[in-house]
Amino acid sequence: MLRTRVVAVDPLKPDEGLLEEAAKVIRSGGLVVFPTETVYGLGANAYSREAVIKIFKAKNRPMDNPLIVHICGLEELEMLASKLPDEAYEIAEKLWPGPVTLVVWRSEQVLKEVTAGLPKVAIRMPSHPIASSLIRLSGVPIAAPSANLAGRPSPTTAHHAIQDLYGRVDLIIDGGETLFGVESTIIDLTVKPPRLLRPGPIPVEDLERVLGFRIDVPDYARGLSEAKRAYSPGVKYRHYAPETPMKLVESDSYDDLAAYASKLIEIAEECSCRGLKVVIVASRETTRYYSARGFQVLELGSRKNLYEVARNLFKTLRELDEVSPDLALCEGFEEKGLGLTIMNRLRKACKHDIIRV
Repeated sequence: MLRTRVVAVDPLKPDEGLLEEAAKVIRSGGLVVFPTETVYGLGANAYSREAVIKIFKAKNRPMDNPLIVHICGLEELEMLASKLPDEAYEIAEKLWPGPVTLVVWRSEQVLKEVTAGLPKVAIRMPSHPIASSLIRLSGVPIAAPSANLAGRPSPTTAHHAIQDLYGRVDLIIDGGETLFGVESTIIDLTVKPPRLLRPGPIPVEDLERVLGFRIDVPDYARGLSEAKRAYSPGVKYRHYAPETPMKLVESDSYDDLAAYASKLIEIAEECSCRGLKVVIVASRETTRYYSARGFQVLELGSRKNLYEVARNLFKTLRELDEVSPDLALCEGFEEKGLGLTIMNRLRKACKHDIIRV
């Protein structure tokens, strides 16, 4: 077991002295947990094979699940990639730094362990001040998946990362709660048309406006299936799941929320009659319906503010395990904008155990 240090860093005005200590850990082949604008990442020197392998061991992550390489300048993108398409520069110009990951053909400098042997590499430029400063001070790109044990909900606070990885990493930087609360949008630019691999904080509709044409959205990007191969993080394997068994209650329409809540209550009462302790994960608009029938409710946020729902999602899934019910019934959301991102995470979290009403 490693002796893990935890240091608090102001996310708006990072202390470069503290971050230089973290950068030394990266340069020496160690593991550092750090905040990004999406979730907390588990970082290592992307150019060190030994350090990259440590990431997989610390997370219990399958070696065929590739990592995202985090950079702080366009020159690093050009070093890590080959045959960059024009679309890469368009997205970088308009949306970087930010929560968008580009999958492009990799250069010879990229380790096969980073890409799980694929000829492609996933790259992004985070906008979080701590993340960008850490990369710059380290002097190397940082390979980093989310800082959780494989399969668990991604961490949006340092406390979540401590729960999963204390004793497995060298250093954890506590920079407060993350902004978006869900992992980056991933788009594959090696195919025509570009393909959405994982929805994230930047909706596919916004990417289409930037590029000027449609983006392919396969079923696995909607969370309806698993990809046959891990083309990028988040498309294969069980993800985001609490220990608590979950069922996702979906509808063709969420226009009549009272009627939708009534159907979910019927399911909850049937489960309760079988002796199960049921908790309902719901939007703010319907919480009162469930509470009135005596059910404990964990509120995600308002359907009018899906950024709030996305930000609270993983935190709520971890809270489920603290409440420890026998079953969680979770509301669904319309698949528009961030709704697609939310449904991707919920479908994977419930392991595709879906009830349609």
